[in-house]
Amino acid sequence: MYAVIKTGGKQYRVQAGDLLVVEKLDGEPGAAVAFEEVLMIVEGADVTVGAPLIEGASVSATLVETRKGDKIKVFKKIRRQGYRRTQGHRQFQSVLRVTGIAGAGKEETWDGEVDLTPLAVLKARAQNLARSQEAAQAKSAERAARKAGQAAA
Repeated sequence: MYAVIKTGGKQYRVQAGDLLVVEKLDGEPGAAVAFEEVLMIVEGADVTVGAPLIEGASVSATLVETRKGDKIKVFKKIRRQGYRRTQGHRQFQSVLRVTGIAGAGKEETWDGEVDLTPLAVLKARAQNLARSQEAAQAKSAERAARKAGQAAA
């Protein structure tokens, strides 16, 4: 079963359990988010299409994190005039885990557990940087303790 929802001026096809990246939404990690703008629900061959929305349908999700997206470069140029401008931009995004779809007499929920670990931490773990960062912090604390001991003596 899947649904098509509308948020942030865009439409997304979602299923229960999907990880979804949308325009920034307000809320803290772990907060429940409900989307009432459901355009279509499909279960097997049974399709329910709204006109434009399905009455009483909703998609529930849990906010995992709010982060900045990839950097885009904006480059402007007017040829033969020596005019060039470069600017960068990073859009804020919200990462959601879809936990349930309900409406049109159908309902589907996701039974898994929502992991609230941010993407930056997952990338550090994948590159084994988390352990080296912890080791560096322990080493610097050890040095500070030695210096404090020498200064007292």
